Amino acid sequence: MELKVTDLAVGRGGVPVLAGVSFSLTTGQALVLRGPNGSGKTTLLRTVAGLQVPMAGQVHRAEDRIAYAAHADGLKAALTVAENLRFWASVFGQSDIAPALAAFDLEDLVERRAGQLSAGQKRRLGLARLMVTGRDVWVLDEPTVSLDTASVALFADAVRGHLAHGGSALMATHIDLGIEAETLDVSGFRAAAAQMASADEAFL
Repeated sequence: MELKVTDLAVGRGGVPVLAGVSFSLTTGQALVLRGPNGSGKTTLLRTVAGLQVPMAGQVHRAEDRIAYAAHADGLKAALTVAENLRFWASVFGQSDIAPALAAFDLEDLVERRAGQLSAGQKRRLGLARLMVTGRDVWVLDEPTVSLDTASVALFADAVRGHLAHGGSALMATHIDLGIEAETLDVSGFRAAAAQMASADEAFL
């Protein structure tokens, strides 16, 4: 078992958003979160990734196995594409960036500074970071933002490859990626505006 969420409650600014969320994610499995904007998907993902404290319930995970990608691309504008990937690879104790460059069609851009990339190219580079982390569990918040159809296909292929090699993925996305995945609609877990077991102090 790579990830197990039990009776989880999450909130924003101390206000409960979701409650009673339970699911598990195993090797080779993808789970897609569904729900309208503002329904709590991002808050849930941040909590699962260990970036904020749950209001109740438990997340059973090894934090050093999770790679989280949100709306920010996490790039250094003054560094080239290759330098950005090498930086992130070194952070995670990895070295080989070639597979990530190939997977996201960045090989012709290796010497271009990140600040000179288009929005779509920046997004591809930001997602390529996942492949240099060496981590098993990808937690992704709307990963296809700014991507055109061809780039969405590249991302979907990267996820398939990750799953085929024993990884797993938890994603919030409105796009059908053509990946075999279970879905979880967070709308069914909307929390009552009652005080939960503990406050989300990090966001007060």
